[in-house]
Amino acid sequence: MLRGGSIVCVLLILFSCANKKTTVKAATSEEESSGFNYEAFDGKFKTIAVPYQLTDTALLANTDTSKIAAASIKDFIPDSIKYKIFGKETKPKYTAIGKIVVPKAETYFIVKATGGSHKAAFLLTFDKKKEYSATLPFLVADADASTTQVSTIDKSYTISRNISRFQRNDLTADGKDVYVYNSALKQFTLIMTDLLDDKKAEFINPIDTFAHTSKFTGDYIRDKKDIVSVRNGRRPNELRVFVHFEKDNGDCIGELKGDALLISSSTAVYRQGGDPCVLQFAFTPSSVTLKEEQGCGTHRGVKCLFENTYPRKKETKPKATGKKPQSKKKKP
Repeated sequence: MLRGGSIVCVLLILFSCANKKTTVKAATSEEESSGFNYEAFDGKFKTIAVPYQLTDTALLANTDTSKIAAASIKDFIPDSIKYKIFGKETKPKYTAIGKIVVPKAETYFIVKATGGSHKAAFLLTFDKKKEYSATLPFLVADADASTTQVSTIDKSYTISRNISRFQRNDLTADGKDVYVYNSALKQFTLIMTDLLDDKKAEFINPIDTFAHTSKFTGDYIRDKKDIVSVRNGRRPNELRVFVHFEKDNGDCIGELKGDALLISSSTAVYRQGGDPCVLQFAFTPSSVTLKEEQGCGTHRGVKCLFENTYPRKKETKPKATGKKPQSKKKKP
């Protein structure tokens, strides 16, 4: 038989265990609702070595179960990228694939996203201070049975996205995009591209969803692959800018993203530490003119420049119904 003191000890132990279980549940619930926490996020990923390779087949067959709360990474995957892959109505679910740690530098987190019949892998980058830097769609699976995709990160941390399409007579067409991470600019830079199919080639505007309520913000377009996008900056005297162009049937491609400082009432200049490029934006109410003040060769091909005038795209405003509110008739 148990004596009184023994019974008290048993009860205390049982109460302690129950209390611990409650604490664990509360922590899990808090993680789901409190937003991003770097340590909790980092702990979900296993470290993987370079060179690393991910195929579309492996992505589709992947069964990782380390779930990531969508609320914790919603600010790291721009809506323009997410909507393009999954549509506006689908809410993707995220799981951790792995992380690549660059010694004394950035860390790459590979995140799998699943929504409906669509699957993709994103590369989320954090600098050595554990601050978010940039996102790159690492591999986006398609429904084309004739294509094979392979994305890699080599020992120099160069990122390659490769796609092959099987054609008739046992022929294969290949396409390739090669990126490097620019720590000074905190963005991925496209350093080489070999388009598989010009008709299917598209680009993503990474600042599309930012606010554009300032005087010169909006889109300036020459054609679908030659645009200047301007959005509100973090401060009143700054603008977020994104420039993309493709010339000479895709032989010369340029792309630049960053912050431009307003130096006058109608002129802004892109100038970033560690980047030799200095690019001027001269605005009018209906256009913007770009001029390279210092070479921007790291952002474009050698045979073309960031120099052109772009007409401003008119924004369509919702039509007014034209109906006037009916006045209530007074009762006699």
